[in-house]
Amino acid sequence: MNTNEHQLKALIARGERIDVEFKACRDQLPKSVYETVCAFLNRHGGTLLLGVQDDGSIQGIAPALLDQVRKDFVTAVNNPQKLTPPTYLSIIDAELDGKMLLHIYVPESSQVHRCNGRIYDRNEDGDFDITDNTLQVARLYQRKEATYSENRVYSWIQPRDLRADLIDRCRRHVRINRKNHPWAELDDAALLQSAQLVQTDPETGKSGVTLAGVMLFGHDNLIRQVCPAHRTDLLLRKVDVDRYDDRDLVITNLIDSYDRIIAFVQKHLPDPFYLEGFERRSLRDQIFREVASNILIHREYASGASSRLVIEYGRVITDNPSRPHGFGILDPETCVPYQKNPLLSAFFREIDRADELGSGMRRMMLYGKKYGGTDPQLIEGDNFRMIISVPEFGENPARTANIITTGQVTGQVAGQVTGQVEDWMIEVLSACVEPQKSVDIQMITGIKHRETFHRNYLDRLLNEELLVRTIPDKPRSRLQTYRTTTKGRALLEKNRR
Repeated sequence: MNTNEHQLKALIARGERIDVEFKACRDQLPKSVYETVCAFLNRHGGTLLLGVQDDGSIQGIAPALLDQVRKDFVTAVNNPQKLTPPTYLSIIDAELDGKMLLHIYVPESSQVHRCNGRIYDRNEDGDFDITDNTLQVARLYQRKEATYSENRVYSWIQPRDLRADLIDRCRRHVRINRKNHPWAELDDAALLQSAQLVQTDPETGKSGVTLAGVMLFGHDNLIRQVCPAHRTDLLLRKVDVDRYDDRDLVITNLIDSYDRIIAFVQKHLPDPFYLEGFERRSLRDQIFREVASNILIHREYASGASSRLVIEYGRVITDNPSRPHGFGILDPETCVPYQKNPLLSAFFREIDRADELGSGMRRMMLYGKKYGGTDPQLIEGDNFRMIISVPEFGENPARTANIITTGQVTGQVAGQVTGQVEDWMIEVLSACVEPQKSVDIQMITGIKHRETFHRNYLDRLLNEELLVRTIPDKPRSRLQTYRTTTKGRALLEKNRR
């Protein structure tokens, strides 16, 4: 039995409780499943197991109907006539005792949800309808607003005060990628309402743009008024580790902030050649897409602290203020995904700048070790920290400049790749068994910048005597090609074993 089966067995053995619900589901979904989803969203989230009876016995879902059950469930929770506002959920197939289950994690939502027009909450006894209990409904709204700062309503800010050009950019993006997306034909006010970025303050009864709406579409001066601490500090520290080699101080809306984080990373981090099957994949972009979105959409904006991303020799460190659900290093195998700002997360998913809850972390862990040599570390606390190893070629520039200081990365960082055989090296050496021009080798590595390619890739192979020039006395000849040496061939042969 693997780890996941053990965990699932243990979960079922503990029985139903406030954050766990079983639903028998042999051939179709029970109607009460949506009331449970609504209650989990309104309370503290929970785990829903389809195919397990109330007493914990495993009934399973008919294999031939599994895909249809999953499709029906996804369709319903995304249907505003069934669940308002609709939601996105992580659904995982699971097999236990030879029977198929659906394992669904429902996160706590920052919104108050309704199922078929009714409001459900959750206690130890299950789901209960509180729609007609005015006091309980009021307390639910107050708790959501107090817990999730993104819901704060600014009645003095209306849709006309936001940047229409940014809203239109997002509208055009979803129209190009999904022609039938409901936002495609909505005006600005209706789009903001649809995304829950305009709400009514439950205390005053006045409507206005939420903090999430301002952070996404506000003018810079408006953002400074509602969130004066908002900034993301991007630093490169490889030579001058006491200060920085390059810096971008980002104080603007979250959409442009995301683009600037990605641009800074692409400017300063290598993108080694990597094949997944027959497809070239950018490990760097896959990893830092998740990093950039995490810095922005899982930040606690009520905090007075700012966020930062620091590129050092051999690693990248990020910090952003958080509202922790625990403390210490997260284990991707056991941790439960938790959305700090569900509205911002949902909007970023719509514009393809974030993945479904939990899948982005899994992708980052999958590619992180392939990229930098060690697993990324995710550390939960008042500040959420990520430490990602990144490839480096050659000597630490700070060491070369004799400015090593205490606590500086010294080349012993996990993920340093000097002396290791990497995928791009094998690709290049294999291709150069027959002499190749430098431009062809550059295409194999995937490095776009010519100087970076020569300094960090081609020169390295020449210095290590894995490649040799075919016209050694004329290094700059237009006819120059490069051939794998005997040492390089031996390395290839060793790698094949």
